[in-house]
Amino acid sequence: MLFSSLVFLWIFLPVVFLGCRLLPLRGQNALLLAASLLFYGWGEPVYLFLMLASITLNWAGGLLIDRAAGGGRRAALAVVVTANLLLLGYFKYYGFVAGTVDALFRSEVLPLREIALPIGISFYTFQAMSYVIDLYRGHYPVQKSWFRLALYISFFPQLIAGPIVQYGQIEQQLGSRTMYAQQTAYGIKRFCWGLGKKVILANAFAAKADEIYGLAPAEASTALAWLGAVYYTLQIYYDFSGYSDMAIGLGEMFGFHFLENFNYPYLSATVTEFWRRWHISLSSWFRDYLYIPLGGNRRGQARTLRNLFIVFLVTGLWHGASWQFVAWGLWHGAFLIVERLFLRKKLESWPKAIGHGYTMLVVVLGWVIFRAPGLRAGLGWLKAMVLPTAGSGAYPALRYVDGRTLILLAAGILLCGIAQRLWPRLKQALYTRSAPGPLQGAALLVCLFGCTMLLVSSTYNPFIYFRF
Repeated sequence: MLFSSLVFLWIFLPVVFLGCRLLPLRGQNALLLAASLLFYGWGEPVYLFLMLASITLNWAGGLLIDRAAGGGRRAALAVVVTANLLLLGYFKYYGFVAGTVDALFRSEVLPLREIALPIGISFYTFQAMSYVIDLYRGHYPVQKSWFRLALYISFFPQLIAGPIVQYGQIEQQLGSRTMYAQQTAYGIKRFCWGLGKKVILANAFAAKADEIYGLAPAEASTALAWLGAVYYTLQIYYDFSGYSDMAIGLGEMFGFHFLENFNYPYLSATVTEFWRRWHISLSSWFRDYLYIPLGGNRRGQARTLRNLFIVFLVTGLWHGASWQFVAWGLWHGAFLIVERLFLRKKLESWPKAIGHGYTMLVVVLGWVIFRAPGLRAGLGWLKAMVLPTAGSGAYPALRYVDGRTLILLAAGILLCGIAQRLWPRLKQALYTRSAPGPLQGAALLVCLFGCTMLLVSSTYNPFIYFRF
């Protein structure tokens, strides 16, 4: 089930929301857990059992870590983390590893299998691992209730598209929370604006990006290749940040507070800054559970650069089991290494516009690698962007631009941070934890109505996280 579906908007969400308003805390938790399991199992009920197995594994593992002593605690943690990684590795990476090994040895060393990727497995596995790792570190007491841990891991607002919520951030809210009117109004506001990002902007850009990237790179002119890159750059931002806004809003509506996941990343003046602003919960996870345990920046420059390389290699693999995602992760990792070596200091001494232009060039070219249907196609699209080419006359760039799209392009470019920087009151209106005023309330109703009409009139509602 998707947040941007009519079933969710007009049946699932109202029923669950009203039910929680009528029940005491224990009943709310039971209803939210049941609703979360229904939400996840709606399209792929078979993988519901996989998630339940993951929940049980980490609940039992937590109890084992809590009861063990000395070296036994570390051994218990190693067993639980390894089991989590094996589950994730089999369902997400077996096909990639088998194909790579077979191609390397030119024979079927590992049998190829068609293994469907369970939605959200990367998100809920990382959440589960953060629970057992921080429990081992002594950050909080063990959660003895299977049901509360199950609610934490399966809670539907952040289940399939994040943000990745660490257990310590909502531990107290699982046992005690209050849903007050101002918090609910703020949650509805964030949800509606996120829905607008997804349905009005991201879906429109996705349709154009899909058309362009459905062509062979050799057929595209340089102008068309850049146009496709711009469409996808806007699509992935509004899709991903829109889902995060909806998740944060839903959390607030049910009494939970999630941390922000995006902070206008396209305003960044370095690639390092971009990763402090983009998918913040994932960057924080890798910092806390991979970069720092590897030594962070505490053991000299050579070790620091090695750690950055490893983190971004894994970041690429986290996004998808193919060489194009590995290349995308290493692309960003290479620029972070160069910035740490010398470039960041130079950029800080130059006009900020230069840094911003450089960062956006790196990010946009990276998104081409990320979006193209395979690494070879991605390199073809990059070639078309860098080396001027006329492409096929059958596919002029103007064919993929119309009046409505131009208006949405202008809105998309302005609203990804430029307008908020020029008019701080706009950002304040969107993110201040207060109920919307009459004018914003009317705008929210128009947004909700417009999204509903678009969903009713079109079946095109792509879900970008199927690849994750």
